[in-house]
Amino acid sequence: MAEYKLLLPSMGEGVMEATIISWLFNEGDFIKEDESVVEIATDKVDSDVPTPVSGKIIKILKQKDEVAKIGEAIAILETESASQDSVTTEPKSYEEVKDQIVQPEPEVMKTLEQPLSNYSNISSASQSSDLYLSPLVKSIVQEEKITDSELKSIKGSGLEGRITKEDILGFVKNRGSKSESSSVGAFENSRVAESKSFIEDGNNSSNPPTLQPSKSFQLNDGDEIIQMDRVRKIIADAMVNSKHTSPHVTSFIEADVTNVVEWRNKNKNAYQKRDGEKLTFMPIFVRAVVKAIQDFPMINVSVDGDKIIKKKNINIGMATALPDGNLIVPVIKNADQLSLSGLAKAINDLAYRARNKKLTPADTQGATYTISNVGTFGNLMGTPIIPQPQVAILAVGAIVKKPAVIETEFGDVIAIRQKMFMSHSYDHRVVDGSLGGMFLKHVNDYLENWDLNTEI
Repeated sequence: MAEYKLLLPSMGEGVMEATIISWLFNEGDFIKEDESVVEIATDKVDSDVPTPVSGKIIKILKQKDEVAKIGEAIAILETESASQDSVTTEPKSYEEVKDQIVQPEPEVMKTLEQPLSNYSNISSASQSSDLYLSPLVKSIVQEEKITDSELKSIKGSGLEGRITKEDILGFVKNRGSKSESSSVGAFENSRVAESKSFIEDGNNSSNPPTLQPSKSFQLNDGDEIIQMDRVRKIIADAMVNSKHTSPHVTSFIEADVTNVVEWRNKNKNAYQKRDGEKLTFMPIFVRAVVKAIQDFPMINVSVDGDKIIKKKNINIGMATALPDGNLIVPVIKNADQLSLSGLAKAINDLAYRARNKKLTPADTQGATYTISNVGTFGNLMGTPIIPQPQVAILAVGAIVKKPAVIETEFGDVIAIRQKMFMSHSYDHRVVDGSLGGMFLKHVNDYLENWDLNTEI
């Protein structure tokens, strides 16, 4: 017999830690190799962690709702084969596993995790320090007015000595700050504690405690208080963050997509019979957006303070509604390198795995531009919020038959056409109306001039 320490594996670019949602086995249970043993959550997606070896769980090191860092031991297994465990009996340090952790280049690290407030409002301490600070830590630094010298005096407990939320809150507490209730960190802690208490008490009692509204709300008879789940709170914070960060401007256009509809109707049955895949409109929308990005590459950028980071890869996020009412944005990586058939397969795969909770953290990382299909819900148009750190997002509405004036060589005629509104929201810090409008017009032109003889 030998002991094997189960480590939290690397989960994709920029993911440094994860929260334990629930253990699928208890101490004393035997688990088989490659069997999922624990459910974890990152700020992007929930996923399972399988065990690389078979054995009995003799000790769980990280309990529900605790945070574990990449490469950290989360459980100890007792295995039957000593040779199997000879290299893993002792816990691996971060130095031993850091090469397995996929991280972005240092100069774009800040862009991948935007702060919760506008860059211009971040305290001088968080800007002048050469330490990497997460968005949450930066917001606490700003709220508590922590100086650069104080920041440098804090010993970080995170990866490579980085300052974590717990480090900064501990410093604030010992510093004697009286403004803790106003800080983002304290606010988040109180919400999480309230949520955790409600969930735990609700699971252990047939009469869960009554949630109390804040003093600013007036309850009337029949009103119901519903606690946000973890994913909804993440979405809420991200939306507020984006509105605080980017001044949003939206341009609109009505596209004639008659050719697109006719082409799809002509090809969808044969394509499904040949490849076993559904042919939706989304691959066509993605193809048009990719071509427009190639025409206007300054749409495919991010903002880092007063610097613009021009992205080489074109990675298209597609906003996907989940059965529980929440939203997730899986990413089509290198969409410009995929054929129309390849786009269809990638989109169908990501949509299926998103709705069945099969996405990995890497599936939601690295988007450089996003499309939201509000037409799925019968909406004509929408004004979507930009997913940070991107600078633009396109919403496509429902396709509707309308009478329209068509110019012909014999004069104007009225005909029934397939029409669709598109709305393009963009960050006015770096995308002016001319660029945002011309980009949208090019997407429109690619759709209106869709070749009916296009092969798939």
